[in-house]
Amino acid sequence: MTELPHSAPAERNKQPILEVLRQLLPGGGRALEIASGTGQHVVWFAAGLPHWSWQPTEPQGAALAPIAARAAQEGLSNVLPPLLLDVMAPRWFGEGTEFDAIYCANMLHISPWSTCAALMQGSARHLSSQGVLVTYGPYLEDEVHTSEGNLAFDQSLRARDPAWGIRHLEDVEQQAQAAGLQLSQRLQMPANNLLLVWSRSS
Repeated sequence: MTELPHSAPAERNKQPILEVLRQLLPGGGRALEIASGTGQHVVWFAAGLPHWSWQPTEPQGAALAPIAARAAQEGLSNVLPPLLLDVMAPRWFGEGTEFDAIYCANMLHISPWSTCAALMQGSARHLSSQGVLVTYGPYLEDEVHTSEGNLAFDQSLRARDPAWGIRHLEDVEQQAQAAGLQLSQRLQMPANNLLLVWSRSS
């Protein structure tokens, strides 16, 4: 059996995130995952939320086969074939394609800042009326102490690529509001991460 790509952080945080999703999401629906990476999250969530159908996506074509293989390995029928999707694309899907949840973990700090606006705008186009965008990862906050670990992580990211870096939550909120979304929940997660829930502005 071919060894599949593995992310240690994804393995550590998948269960805490699933526990929140179980409380947050209704009994069933359609979910889109942006930047699925190794596929560890989408496979775990699909197993833990069996009445949801999950659409994994990745901007890198080479990542699609391992995601599909991981889902097949677990015998999951509610994980759809992964699709190639770049959040910067002006069109993600055809008109009228809607999801009840869109999930994106650990993307904003390892991609250019422009992807934040693109994520918010694309999500606003494809969320159902009561749907939510869930983002997960580290954030900087004006009124909240930043851990030494996150400060060091931010510096290491910017050293690797000046376009990367942990984003200020207040800046992300501005991009969301411009797209017609608002922050409805902020949940503290392990290892100085946040799970943020974005819904349509009333």
